[in-house]
Amino acid sequence: MHNLTQRQIEILKNLIEEYIETAVPVGSETLEKKRNISASPATIRNEMVKLTEMGYLQKPHSSSGRTPTSAGMKFYVNQLMKEKEISIAEEVELKEKVWDLRKQQQKLLKEVAKSLADKTKALSIVTTDDGDFFCSGYSNVLDMPEFFDIDITKNLLSVIDEMEYFSNIFQTPENDSKEDIHILFGEELGPRLAGPYGFVFSHYKTSKHTTGEVAVIGPTRLNYTSVVPMVRYFSNLIKELAEGW
Repeated sequence: MHNLTQRQIEILKNLIEEYIETAVPVGSETLEKKRNISASPATIRNEMVKLTEMGYLQKPHSSSGRTPTSAGMKFYVNQLMKEKEISIAEEVELKEKVWDLRKQQQKLLKEVAKSLADKTKALSIVTTDDGDFFCSGYSNVLDMPEFFDIDITKNLLSVIDEMEYFSNIFQTPENDSKEDIHILFGEELGPRLAGPYGFVFSHYKTSKHTTGEVAVIGPTRLNYTSVVPMVRYFSNLIKELAEGW
């Protein structure tokens, strides 16, 4: 891990957040004007070159701007990101939607998958250790610019229903996690998803020892500040509400 200066950290954080918001490569002038970084475009440009040499940024062929690499995103989610809090009102609303299903395992998990996809605007997965696999949010994928590339979309959809493939991902070593949340990028997702994908998941275990995972998958630039707390919330909600299973 490189020792980044405060200015480099500021540039990297703002560039990634701008990229998450816009899905387009970010240039030095955008950072200086829109993100109010207190340095000239030339200085920002020089620092972006250094961050590229360090492996945190990359330069798409057809653009003068930069996008984060998997290493850059990893540094961001582990060191720089501040999670958004879920309001009490939102928690109550989400719990009320599934409260009446707490004794019906499959219906509850299916509704959790739907609610998670709705809240994150991404593709959600909810599983159990006995082979249940619920997925929701397919239409969300089509709204993301990265998935306008038919090959990237086809690649994701070709594996999304394969429980065995995701079971291997869910066995990711504990030491590469953000506490109870695991965040993986590109090659960490195995050979078939070694592309511009980001994946967030959490394990859960109910009082009756049913285990499984709650997950969200989308482009590398998922809005992790809101996706991470949502995945954690729904994982904890399953543990809290499960009755008799």
